[in-house]
Amino acid sequence: MGYHEQKQRLLDSRYIRMARIWAENSYCVRRQVGALIVRDKMIISDGYNGTPQGFENVCEDEATGLTKPYVLHAEANAITKVAKSNNSSLGATLYVTASPCIECAKLIIQAGIRRVVFCDDYHSRDGVELLERAGIEVVQVAENGDCPVGDISGTK
Repeated sequence: MGYHEQKQRLLDSRYIRMARIWAENSYCVRRQVGALIVRDKMIISDGYNGTPQGFENVCEDEATGLTKPYVLHAEANAITKVAKSNNSSLGATLYVTASPCIECAKLIIQAGIRRVVFCDDYHSRDGVELLERAGIEVVQVAENGDCPVGDISGTK
């Protein structure tokens, strides 16, 4: 492994750890997910799963324990946040603690994000498969964030 690959792995592990810490802002009981959008080694946006602005910060239905349908995923929060700013996500990397669902994958593609690094698997691989189909580099890192599990997409 060359110098640049080692340096990228180190950055990936650090940003994933930061996304994990950011996930702690979520009020969701079932799963806390954090996301960072990084461009040119600078964090340009962040997000975590939760309710829309102005809503009570309760993610799960009290009767069923299921996630309410209007809860935003961390990726969607980060993408909408950068869209409201003067920054551009074009060519950026998204660091997210769980692999994107299909809906978030569509947003990632449309936002021009070129690389996605995640740690935990979502219950479906549909989002990852869509990202790969779009030519987006997808990398999974180990649980501790210390080293990549592998480049899933095989794209560089």
